[in-house]
Amino acid sequence: MVRFETEVVRVGMVEGGKWEVKWRALEKRVDADEVFDAVVICNGHYTERRLAFIPGIDEWPGKQMHSHNYHVPEPFRDQVVILIGSSASAVDISGDIAGVAKEVHVASRSVADQTLGKQPGYENIWLHSMVKALITVAFQDGSVVRAEVIMNCTGYKYHFPFLETNGTVTVDDNRVGPLYQHVFPPALAPWLSFVGLPWKVIPFPLFEYQSKWIAGVLSGRIPLPSKEKMMNSVEAFYTKLGASGIPKHYTHNTIAYQFEYNDCLAGQCGCAGTEEWRKQMFIESSKSRMIKPDTFRDEWEYHEWILKAHEDFQAVCGHLSISEL
Repeated sequence: MVRFETEVVRVGMVEGGKWEVKWRALEKRVDADEVFDAVVICNGHYTERRLAFIPGIDEWPGKQMHSHNYHVPEPFRDQVVILIGSSASAVDISGDIAGVAKEVHVASRSVADQTLGKQPGYENIWLHSMVKALITVAFQDGSVVRAEVIMNCTGYKYHFPFLETNGTVTVDDNRVGPLYQHVFPPALAPWLSFVGLPWKVIPFPLFEYQSKWIAGVLSGRIPLPSKEKMMNSVEAFYTKLGASGIPKHYTHNTIAYQFEYNDCLAGQCGCAGTEEWRKQMFIESSKSRMIKPDTFRDEWEYHEWILKAHEDFQAVCGHLSISEL
């Protein structure tokens, strides 16, 4: 059952290992609570904004904003704009506003020296190392820009203001944990779980695999390891991240192994893993990030993958013709 216009204000443990959910019906102004055997947290993570720390930002006189509030390029006409961050939102927005802005400068913490400077295919987009200081905007690569707008394309924070676990599950520098396979907190499994924490992924197939796994575990069809084994796995994962120099706030960045992760969950559920054509399509479309989003589809020979997708679809859904897709 789906309850629309209903806000969950608290999820907490009660006696017997069950979960009390307090909720508020927004339209009727009714508060109520119910007790459930299990809770799955699926509230997403694209609301609570992360902001970059830049010395002097509080005294900077220009406009500051987050990519969350970006809608159309026109307000940036003839302006000098600095985007903090160089991931998906910065790539999309920089190309979008380049057609109207005077200059677009993208500041990145993780960029190779040879990619700095004016970006190919554009006359007014530059890629820099990270911002060093403000009043005029100084970059670590030594360049200086006088800008009207700074836009944080710096992602979001995991935020669960309604969830109370007495410290069993915490958010520390954007690491939600401890979680086994980004889903189950060992001490509370299987009665508390999370869907959709991994980022830099193809989201909806991942949601589906996680949901199937959780449903199978809750129904008793799929066993979980013991709490001790799950906790050991989590600690080994954290140790591996640290040894590789991966910062804590990248814990749920699974771009390097998203298909292996999906296929692992699929194996647990006894269902098919990621189709090869889907992997290839993702790889091809991800080869170049600083490209015009409105042209990359036309530059890729995708027909054979459409045919392969149709074959996979027919194997599941029967005798639809390609014109009916």
